Amino acid sequence: MPAECRPAAPGSPWHEGAPGQIPEFGARVDRRLREEVVAWLTLVDPGGTPQPAPIWFLWDGATALVYSDRNAKRLTHLRRNPKVALHLDGDGRGGDIVVLTGEVVVDQTAPAPPDNPPYLAKYGDQIAGGSWRTPEVFAGTYDVALRFTPSRVRGH
Repeated sequence: MPAECRPAAPGSPWHEGAPGQIPEFGARVDRRLREEVVAWLTLVDPGGTPQPAPIWFLWDGATALVYSDRNAKRLTHLRRNPKVALHLDGDGRGGDIVVLTGEVVVDQTAPAPPDNPPYLAKYGDQIAGGSWRTPEVFAGTYDVALRFTPSRVRGH
């Protein structure tokens, strides 16, 4: 059965205190957002075409931090329309669906990747094993911090 709820308040998980909440679903969403390595960020280009892209992200319980390539077309698209969807892969059988909708803004206050211990704890091995080799090299490309704030979550 599909579930839907809204965040209770900025900074608080939606599975605590939200009217009409579904506690098990909210807890599962929160766990998956903390543990999943890849999510899909879908935005809309100027022609109205959805543009999904796999991303690395760091969930803090209320928002997701994404580092973007400063040359990515997504930055231009987001300036025009900051409304996006972020979703997690399902279980391969049509279950465990999680889709969040909300807005993305550039976060000037976010630390650079090398200065973000939780981000490095989650992605440090991938950075070291990839072509970047170090967080500093990674940050040389992925230096625009984006902050996704969900306004709605749905799934089953």
